[in-house]
Amino acid sequence: MKLVFATNNLNKLKEVQKMLPNSIELLSLKDINCFDEIDETETTLEGNAKLKADYITTKFGFNCFADDTGLEVESLNGKPGVYSARFAGEPANSENNMQKLLIDLKEKTNRKAQFRTAVALNINDDKFLFEGICKGNILKEKNGEKGFGYDPVFKPVGFDQSFAEMTSEEKNSISHRGIAIQKLVTFLKDYKI
Repeated sequence: MKLVFATNNLNKLKEVQKMLPNSIELLSLKDINCFDEIDETETTLEGNAKLKADYITTKFGFNCFADDTGLEVESLNGKPGVYSARFAGEPANSENNMQKLLIDLKEKTNRKAQFRTAVALNINDDKFLFEGICKGNILKEKNGEKGFGYDPVFKPVGFDQSFAEMTSEEKNSISHRGIAIQKLVTFLKDYKI
């Protein structure tokens, strides 16, 4: 089965490719000649995931899934949430976002946070939604060189390492995206085409 993952993020693509069974041929946006910028204009993770999946299915006709992920920090009332990728404004990049987060939390004792991923799947005119959550805490400084995004400042509950200190296999087994994609994979194994 061919399935498009509606992302331009090569790190995400590599993570997900490792999790899918060989029976699923994962295609990137580049593979289907989609170079459109799909604006994430919704106010929820679920809304953005659906928007991207619907765009690809409608315009290109492929079975497709898309995700949106946010870091939700308890003492910041769930921020940055749906705006995680653009938290520090322009230019939008991980370093600026992490620095803003660390500054915003400087005087806070509650550093509880969770990563949450919503995955929208469009397949054969059916639509499904999957969610993954990973709870943790925001560190006071960056640790580790692996991963991407907020990984160097996020330490999952029950672990002594940040996401950026883990191998991709370790991270995928417990991460928000890993959990959501695993739900998707389990669903696809039972789905009758």
